[in-house]
Amino acid sequence: MKIVAVTACPTGIAHTYMAAEALEKAAKQLGHKIKVETQGSIGIENKITKKEADEADLVIFAADVAVKEESRFTDKPIYKVEAQKAIKNAKAVVEDAIKSLNQK
Repeated sequence: MKIVAVTACPTGIAHTYMAAEALEKAAKQLGHKIKVETQGSIGIENKITKKEADEADLVIFAADVAVKEESRFTDKPIYKVEAQKAIKNAKAVVEDAIKSLNQK
C-alpha cells in the first residue's frame, strides 16, 4: 500500500519529527511504502507533491494543528490522529488507518 503522511505540532519542533520517524519505521515494518511530510517550525519539508498524493492509497495526518495545503489530498481517505499517538504507537496508528480504509 502507498501511504502519505503529514506530521505537525504546535511548536513544530520535536514531536513533528518524532512522529514522522515513527510512522516511517512502522509503515516499512508492515510492508508499506510511505512518504512523510513534516510541517515544522522551518516550514514544509519533504513536501508531498500533488502526483504523490493522487497515487496514495491512504493519507495519515498525525497533527495537532491544521495541515497546510490540505487541498492536495481532496478525495483521498484521510486518517487523523494526534502526533503524540503516532510517537507512542505508530504501528497501531498505521494498522488502524488501514482498517478504517477497509471499512469504507
